[in-house]
Amino acid sequence: MSVLRQRTAAPSSEVSLHSPAVSSKPEWLDSVIVGDCVAALERLPKASVDLIFADPPYNLQLGGDLTRPDQSKVDAVDDDWDRFDSFEAYDAFTRAWLLACRRVLKPTGTMWVIGSYHNIFRVGSIMQDLGFWVLNDIIWRKANPMPNFKGKRFTNAHETLIWASRDREAKGITFNYEAMKAFNDDLQMRSDWLLPICTGGERLKNAEGDKVHPTQKPEALLWRVLMSSSKPDDVVLDPFLGTGTSAAVAKRLGRHFVGVERDSTYADFARARIASVERAPDDGLAVVTPKRAEPRIPFGSLIEAGMIRPGDKLCDARRRHVATVRADGSIASGAIAGSIHKVGASVQGLEACNGWTYWHVESGGALVLIDELRGRIRGELAAAGA
Repeated sequence: MSVLRQRTAAPSSEVSLHSPAVSSKPEWLDSVIVGDCVAALERLPKASVDLIFADPPYNLQLGGDLTRPDQSKVDAVDDDWDRFDSFEAYDAFTRAWLLACRRVLKPTGTMWVIGSYHNIFRVGSIMQDLGFWVLNDIIWRKANPMPNFKGKRFTNAHETLIWASRDREAKGITFNYEAMKAFNDDLQMRSDWLLPICTGGERLKNAEGDKVHPTQKPEALLWRVLMSSSKPDDVVLDPFLGTGTSAAVAKRLGRHFVGVERDSTYADFARARIASVERAPDDGLAVVTPKRAEPRIPFGSLIEAGMIRPGDKLCDARRRHVATVRADGSIASGAIAGSIHKVGASVQGLEACNGWTYWHVESGGALVLIDELRGRIRGELAAAGA
């Protein structure tokens, strides 16, 4: 949650939003812009960002101080930037910044918005009205939520994130499914995330030891957002940057960032925080990719590469079936001839077979799966930048 409200007529920016002709990198990239988010985003190029993470004001509608049973005051969100005169005013503000975000989002890009029950349903409805297509809603279940001191409602132990594409027909969006499954010990990543709120050394404090920002998000939350839906060198926009959690994680993960923040104090803390972050090395940023995303390697490529020669014999793991390799990339087993898949299915009496994981070739007295040979060719192509 940040301090950007659509009140000022013009942004007070410390960064030029126009890139000089002599530079290939625009000045707004990897920067923190101080100003109103709508005005600032209107000056960014159209379709220039790959991912948006937005943590807008929640419009909590607090009616007074919140106290604990011992009458001590709770450090809650009571700043002016979270106050709106009416739901209608909040809706107008929401529509304005969402339209500005939609303009700068690439057709292949996606957007995340986080909120509580106070605002997330209103934001989600407006997103759908504007053409965004909801892909998932994620529940961030807080491992250590603030208790309900009045005892008149359930403890608010979660926040909701909406993940949406720019359009219903959007193609080519990024979702690192295999990477998130590996991250989750080879189990599909679910839509409920159990993570602690921001505490301890991660929580930014001022010189007096007070919290810099009341709703600083944990880096673990942004780590999942960026890892799941962006790639290295993608541009990540945060129109409500606050103290810079999204930008800090983006830099650490090798993504570019641009953040807009109205409050100069928050912006200063964000810049210092981002400057202290080190980008992970390139070899540490690689993620698990699906087989279908890898370049297609036909069986004939193994013959062309000399890994398998015409006349070589293929067999299954138990050596029950044998097939002869032919120069055109087909194989033959008795009277049956065809592709590695067709012949593999036929000798087993099946309708289909993945020949890559069925056939082996003998090498040095041991059987080698032909899929391993295909993997070597893919590795060589990757090393050559193909």
